[in-house]
Amino acid sequence: MIKVLAVNGSPRHDGNTSHMLRTVLEICKNAGFETELYQAGGRNVKGCTACGGCRKHVGKCVTDDWINEVYQKMVEADAIVLGSPTYFFDLTPETKAVIDRCGFIAGGAGKSLSRKIGAAVSAVRRAGGVPTLDSMQHFFYINDMIVVGSTYVNMSLSRDIGDYENDAEGVATMRRLGENIVWLLEKLK
Repeated sequence: MIKVLAVNGSPRHDGNTSHMLRTVLEICKNAGFETELYQAGGRNVKGCTACGGCRKHVGKCVTDDWINEVYQKMVEADAIVLGSPTYFFDLTPETKAVIDRCGFIAGGAGKSLSRKIGAAVSAVRRAGGVPTLDSMQHFFYINDMIVVGSTYVNMSLSRDIGDYENDAEGVATMRRLGENIVWLLEKLK
């Protein structure tokens, strides 16, 4: 079965970023795909130290925490959607840890994420959404993944909880992103 994994880097478990990811996943689920929303934001995590331990223990970071779990889910997924709110013109620390550590693990495991589909979404108050999306998309590029877009930049002008639902263009953009993921996965499979 085709699997789509969304990773929520927001510490707000039920905030705007989560709702954006749920919109994308709903489209994928309605197409008959298996979907999962993984909550990364708000969890304790250390950044990558580039120790190279994952090269010796292929497919696993030597810092044994939830990063190994989310990495394994990425390996099992056909598409990965990363989501982060914009904090000071960039992504959350949890999202950065996912990118750096899973990226290092994947590189040492023979490019295990190669040719999977990747997409990024960001909730933004006013500015900084593009650098946030760019940071997440670097993860896809360096891992030889296929990046999917929508009819506009994959973000929503959302500050307070519930703002996303009032951003008609943002909701439409997330729906189309989900449709594009479904379309591409069906073409590839």
